[in-house]
Amino acid sequence: MLLKINPYNPQQRLVDKVVTILRQGGIVAYATDTFYGIGCDITNKKAIEKIYQIKQRDKKKPFSFMCSDLKNISHYAKVSNYAYKTMRRLLPGPYTFVLEGSRAVPRMMLTPRKTAGIRVPDHALCLALVRELGNPILTTSATKTDGSVFADATLIHDHFGPRIDVVIDSGLVPGQPSSVISLIDDIPEVIREGAGDISLFA
Repeated sequence: MLLKINPYNPQQRLVDKVVTILRQGGIVAYATDTFYGIGCDITNKKAIEKIYQIKQRDKKKPFSFMCSDLKNISHYAKVSNYAYKTMRRLLPGPYTFVLEGSRAVPRMMLTPRKTAGIRVPDHALCLALVRELGNPILTTSATKTDGSVFADATLIHDHFGPRIDVVIDSGLVPGQPSSVISLIDDIPEVIREGAGDISLFA
Protein backbone atom coordinates (compact mmCIF):
# COMPACT_ATOMS: atom_id res chain seq x y z
CA MET A 1 0.00 0.00 0.00
CA LEU A 2 1.28 3.47 -0.95
CA LEU A 3 -0.05 6.17 1.35
CA LYS A 4 0.53 9.92 0.89
CA ILE A 5 0.95 11.72 4.24
CA ASN A 6 1.89 15.37 4.76
CA PRO A 7 5.42 15.40 6.30
CA TYR A 8 4.90 18.73 8.10
CA ASN A 9 1.34 18.33 9.31
CA PRO A 10 0.55 14.59 9.26
CA GLN A 11 -3.16 13.82 9.00
CA GLN A 12 -4.18 12.09 12.27
CA ARG A 13 -6.52 9.67 10.49
CA LEU A 14 -3.63 8.40 8.33
CA VAL A 15 -1.20 8.29 11.28
CA ASP A 16 -3.75 6.10 13.12
CA LYS A 17 -4.01 3.83 10.07
CA VAL A 18 -0.22 3.30 9.96
CA VAL A 19 0.00 2.76 13.74
CA THR A 20 -2.68 0.03 13.49
CA ILE A 21 -0.49 -1.71 10.89
CA LEU A 22 2.58 -1.37 13.17
CA ARG A 23 0.63 -2.81 16.13
CA GLN A 24 -0.31 -5.80 13.99
CA GLY A 25 3.37 -6.52 13.29
CA GLY A 26 3.48 -4.69 9.96
CA ILE A 27 6.56 -3.27 8.23
CA VAL A 28 6.43 0.40 7.26
CA ALA A 29 8.60 2.61 5.03
CA TYR A 30 8.62 6.33 5.85
CA ALA A 31 10.56 9.54 5.22
CA THR A 32 12.94 10.90 7.87
CA ASP A 33 15.17 14.00 8.09
CA THR A 34 17.93 11.97 6.38
CA PHE A 35 16.75 9.00 4.25
CA TYR A 36 13.63 6.96 3.69
CA GLY A 37 13.58 4.38 6.44
CA ILE A 38 12.06 0.95 7.02
CA GLY A 39 10.74 0.14 10.46
CA CYS A 40 8.45 -1.76 12.83
CA ASP A 41 7.42 -1.77 16.48
CA ILE A 42 10.57 -2.74 18.47
CA THR A 43 8.49 -4.93 20.79
CA ASN A 44 7.45 -7.22 17.91
CA LYS A 45 10.12 -9.91 17.46
CA LYS A 46 8.59 -11.41 14.29
CA ALA A 47 8.47 -7.99 12.61
CA ILE A 48 12.13 -7.34 13.54
CA GLU A 49 13.11 -10.71 12.06
CA LYS A 50 11.28 -9.78 8.82
CA ILE A 51 13.38 -6.62 8.56
CA TYR A 52 16.59 -8.64 9.05
CA GLN A 53 15.46 -10.78 6.08
CA ILE A 54 14.54 -7.74 3.95
CA LYS A 55 17.92 -6.12 4.65
CA GLN A 56 19.84 -9.44 4.52
CA ARG A 57 21.61 -8.33 7.66
CA ASP A 58 23.58 -10.30 10.24
CA LYS A 59 21.52 -10.65 13.43
CA LYS A 60 24.61 -9.73 15.44
CA LYS A 61 24.22 -6.16 14.11
CA PRO A 62 21.20 -4.60 15.83
CA PHE A 63 19.20 -1.84 14.20
CA SER A 64 18.74 1.64 15.63
CA PHE A 65 15.37 2.85 16.83
CA MET A 66 13.43 6.12 16.95
CA CYS A 67 12.10 7.75 20.09
CA SER A 68 9.74 10.73 20.23
CA ASP A 69 11.74 12.96 22.64
CA LEU A 70 14.34 13.01 25.43
CA LYS A 71 11.88 11.79 28.05
CA ASN A 72 11.08 8.83 25.80
CA ILE A 73 14.81 8.11 25.35
CA SER A 74 15.37 8.05 29.13
CA HIS A 75 12.91 5.14 29.41
CA TYR A 76 14.88 3.06 26.89
CA ALA A 77 18.46 4.10 27.66
CA LYS A 78 20.66 5.09 30.57
CA VAL A 79 21.06 8.84 30.15
CA SER A 80 23.73 10.65 32.19
CA ASN A 81 23.62 14.41 32.83
CA TYR A 82 26.26 14.89 30.14
CA ALA A 83 24.33 12.79 27.60
CA TYR A 84 21.10 14.62 28.44
CA LYS A 85 22.64 18.08 27.96
CA THR A 86 24.31 17.00 24.71
CA MET A 87 21.18 15.49 23.22
CA ARG A 88 19.02 18.40 24.35
CA ARG A 89 21.17 20.71 22.21
CA LEU A 90 20.98 18.54 19.09
CA LEU A 91 17.63 16.75 19.09
CA PRO A 92 15.38 16.47 17.23
CA GLY A 93 17.94 16.29 14.44
CA PRO A 94 19.95 14.08 12.05
CA TYR A 95 21.91 12.25 14.75
CA THR A 96 22.04 8.68 16.04
CA PHE A 97 23.30 8.48 19.62
CA VAL A 98 24.78 5.25 20.96
CA LEU A 99 23.80 4.76 24.60
CA GLU A 100 23.56 1.90 27.05
CA GLY A 101 20.11 0.36 26.64
CA SER A 102 17.70 -0.12 29.53
CA ARG A 103 15.76 -3.27 30.39
CA ALA A 104 12.82 -1.90 28.40
CA VAL A 105 14.73 -2.61 25.15
CA PRO A 106 14.30 -6.12 23.69
CA ARG A 107 17.59 -8.03 23.81
CA MET A 108 17.71 -8.46 20.02
CA MET A 109 17.81 -4.65 19.69
CA LEU A 110 21.03 -4.41 21.77
CA THR A 111 24.68 -5.05 20.91
CA PRO A 112 26.69 -7.56 23.03
CA ARG A 113 27.82 -4.51 25.07
CA LYS A 114 24.11 -3.75 25.74
CA THR A 115 24.26 -0.55 23.70
CA ALA A 116 21.69 0.80 21.25
CA GLY A 117 21.55 3.44 18.53
CA ILE A 118 18.76 5.92 19.21
CA ARG A 119 17.30 8.64 16.97
CA VAL A 120 14.84 11.50 17.40
CA PRO A 121 14.47 12.70 13.80
CA ASP A 122 13.50 16.28 13.02
CA HIS A 123 10.48 15.02 11.10
CA ALA A 124 6.89 15.57 12.25
CA LEU A 125 5.58 12.33 10.75
CA CYS A 126 8.20 10.09 12.45
CA LEU A 127 7.55 11.72 15.82
CA ALA A 128 3.76 11.43 15.39
CA LEU A 129 4.06 7.69 14.60
CA VAL A 130 6.26 6.98 17.66
CA ARG A 131 4.03 9.01 19.99
CA GLU A 132 0.85 7.37 18.74
CA LEU A 133 2.33 3.85 18.84
CA GLY A 134 3.64 4.34 22.39
CA ASN A 135 6.80 2.30 21.63
CA PRO A 136 9.98 3.17 19.75
CA ILE A 137 10.10 2.25 16.07
CA LEU A 138 13.04 0.33 14.59
CA THR A 139 14.72 2.40 11.90
CA THR A 140 17.04 1.36 9.09
CA SER A 141 17.59 3.00 5.71
CA ALA A 142 15.60 1.71 2.74
CA THR A 143 18.42 0.47 0.52
CA LYS A 144 18.84 -1.52 -2.68
CA THR A 145 20.87 -4.73 -2.64
CA ASP A 146 23.99 -2.75 -3.67
CA GLY A 147 23.59 -0.52 -0.60
CA SER A 148 22.44 2.60 -2.46
CA VAL A 149 19.43 4.39 -1.00
CA PHE A 150 16.01 5.22 -2.41
CA ALA A 151 15.04 8.89 -2.50
CA ASP A 152 11.52 8.24 -3.74
CA ALA A 153 8.62 6.40 -2.07
CA THR A 154 7.19 4.97 -5.32
CA LEU A 155 10.54 3.29 -6.11
CA ILE A 156 10.56 1.73 -2.61
CA HIS A 157 6.99 0.51 -3.16
CA ASP A 158 7.92 -1.05 -6.53
CA HIS A 159 11.17 -2.58 -5.28
CA PHE A 160 9.98 -4.21 -2.04
CA GLY A 161 6.42 -5.05 -3.11
CA PRO A 162 4.43 -7.07 -0.54
CA ARG A 163 7.42 -7.38 1.83
CA ILE A 164 6.53 -3.90 3.14
CA ASP A 165 2.94 -3.44 4.31
CA VAL A 166 2.74 0.31 3.78
CA VAL A 167 5.05 2.82 2.09
CA ILE A 168 4.37 6.40 3.21
CA ASP A 169 5.00 8.96 0.50
CA SER A 170 6.11 12.22 2.12
CA GLY A 171 8.04 13.64 -0.81
CA LEU A 172 11.78 14.02 -1.23
CA VAL A 173 14.32 13.54 1.60
CA PRO A 174 17.82 15.06 2.06
CA GLY A 175 19.54 11.75 1.21
CA GLN A 176 22.42 12.07 3.66
CA PRO A 177 22.92 9.64 6.59
CA SER A 178 22.70 10.71 10.22
CA SER A 179 25.89 11.37 12.17
CA VAL A 180 26.46 8.52 14.64
CA ILE A 181 27.90 9.55 18.01
CA SER A 182 28.66 7.27 20.95
CA LEU A 183 28.11 8.80 24.38
CA ILE A 184 29.08 5.66 26.32
CA ASP A 185 30.88 6.50 29.63
CA ASP A 186 30.42 10.20 28.79
CA ILE A 187 33.25 9.96 26.26
CA PRO A 188 31.89 11.28 22.94
CA GLU A 189 33.13 9.41 19.89
CA VAL A 190 32.07 10.21 16.32
CA ILE A 191 31.48 6.81 14.70
CA ARG A 192 30.12 8.18 11.43
CA GLU A 193 30.12 11.73 10.15
CA GLY A 194 26.91 12.50 8.29
CA ALA A 195 24.25 15.20 8.35
CA GLY A 196 24.30 17.49 11.37
CA ASP A 197 27.05 19.61 12.90
CA ILE A 198 29.56 17.51 14.85
CA SER A 199 31.92 20.38 15.81
CA LEU A 200 30.68 19.97 19.40
CA PHE A 201 32.64 16.69 19.50
CA ALA A 202 35.82 17.86 17.74
